[in-house]
Amino acid sequence: MFHKEGQKIIITTFFIVVAAVLAAQYLIDIEWIRFAVQIAALLLLIAILQFFRNPKRLVTPNFDEILAPVDGKVVVIEEVDEPEYFKEKRKQVSIFMSPTNVHVTRYPASGTVTYSKYHPGKYLVAWHPKSSTENERTTIILHTPKFGEIGYRQIAGAMARRIVNYAEEGEQVTQGEDAGFIKFGSRVDLLLPLDCDITVKLNQKVVGARTCIASVRPLDD
Repeated sequence: MFHKEGQKIIITTFFIVVAAVLAAQYLIDIEWIRFAVQIAALLLLIAILQFFRNPKRLVTPNFDEILAPVDGKVVVIEEVDEPEYFKEKRKQVSIFMSPTNVHVTRYPASGTVTYSKYHPGKYLVAWHPKSSTENERTTIILHTPKFGEIGYRQIAGAMARRIVNYAEEGEQVTQGEDAGFIKFGSRVDLLLPLDCDITVKLNQKVVGARTCIASVRPLDD
């Protein structure tokens, strides 16, 4: 299954690859060069298909947990001053996606979209500390039943040149559903309440709509 955001690129790449394979077959006489060109073209198609894959992940919504919005590796867990929306301290958990990860963004929790805004910006490497505030990005805020308002940011990386965000203000969304896509390398920041329990560690690999990032702190703590 492939994501709809890759449809045009996949079709275009397919025709380019077919043309390259046929051209090499009839125009290149040296066998090893012809073979190398054809293999390179096929590897390009495989890479594009791999990047835009969209595995289906069935989720039973759990109001007590925040799930990973993307596949990748946890690169930041810290308290930050969030200046755009909350204007107060939040727990930030950042997940870096390499080009080999699934790049679908999924809603980390069920709730109502209360804020959704796109910001043009730079293309610093996604793990750079300033990428959260200076790179091209979208900020989305969800009002959830148990955590109150939580946020997440889709952040373009050095290779990314397009962020797709489906969240619209006032919309009711369900945990695990498709929330967007970031093309070619990126990062997602989660902005969570200080009183939640973070359940992942630095450098841990996480799976979108599968790995629990944070849970509600028990009332007796």
